Amino acid sequence: MARRPWYRRILRRAAKTVAVVFVTLTMLSVPYNAYTSGTVDPPPGLTYVNADGIRTRYEAWGTSGSPVVLVHGAFEDSDTWQSVAAALAPDHRVYALDLIGSGYSQRVSPYTPQHMAAQLTGLVAALHIDRPVLVAHSSGAAVAAEAVLESPKSYSGLMFLDGDGLPIPSPGVTWVLGPLRTSVLRLVLRSDWAIRTIYASECGPSCPRLDAAGVERFRRPYQVAGAEQGLWDMLDSVGGPGLPASRLAGLRQLCLPKAVTFGAEDSMFAADAPESVADGIGAPAPTRIPGAHHLSLESHPAQVAASVRALVARAGAAAAAGC
Repeated sequence: MARRPWYRRILRRAAKTVAVVFVTLTMLSVPYNAYTSGTVDPPPGLTYVNADGIRTRYEAWGTSGSPVVLVHGAFEDSDTWQSVAAALAPDHRVYALDLIGSGYSQRVSPYTPQHMAAQLTGLVAALHIDRPVLVAHSSGAAVAAEAVLESPKSYSGLMFLDGDGLPIPSPGVTWVLGPLRTSVLRLVLRSDWAIRTIYASECGPSCPRLDAAGVERFRRPYQVAGAEQGLWDMLDSVGGPGLPASRLAGLRQLCLPKAVTFGAEDSMFAADAPESVADGIGAPAPTRIPGAHHLSLESHPAQVAASVRALVARAGAAAAAGC
């Protein structure tokens, strides 16, 4: 009998090897997951408000000046804004929240930009923040855009920071990995080296190395009760918050000022993305921060704060003109 072609034999053996490895790792992951199943409590002293029915963690800085609300991106929370908020606090009232699925806010599906936008506007209403400027980082741009489109009279300005507002596709298959996905997540979270490496790749050489407190800042939100399941639900159903380009184009019809600011070295997007984003939402020419990568809010907070102040000034002028 003729033998199968050599490449088919190799593919068959490779498939068997992959299957054996997958089954073995899955079997090993079951006791590992049981051993590491404990959760941690949120840090003490956090502040919460009921925002559109969601128990929402938020932070506030400053006591006077124009209000600014900061919206984080994927795998971030309000703590990510600490440096920018400190730079703005002397002459602004600054707020930041943890969106559902992140930080220490209540995990409540669905994890859509519409649901998160309702939470955001609910926070603004609950705290009686009068027409703040919204500044949104990365995937948070879609949430802020949806909030403005749904409630344009609630806001006075909108900035996309290192974000285009477009959808981040859902892998939709993490459930196939079964208990193995939980093991991988926990192994990454328990590795200081892994967290520091991911952070450094996104933040660039301008960012100092994360100390122990910095590592814990990224790790702890994913170790509280319900965080893991919330992550899988979000990844499988939504991916990352995003809006169709046709929906984002609706921002062009609104008179409130828009701005786009990007790290000049942000490799998450094409080189011409800042100009495309600005044109798509009706903003003037974008601001590029030299030397900044995707986490410009961490590496160059003073420059980000300067861009925010410029937008606040434009928003004030637009309001005076009846916008």
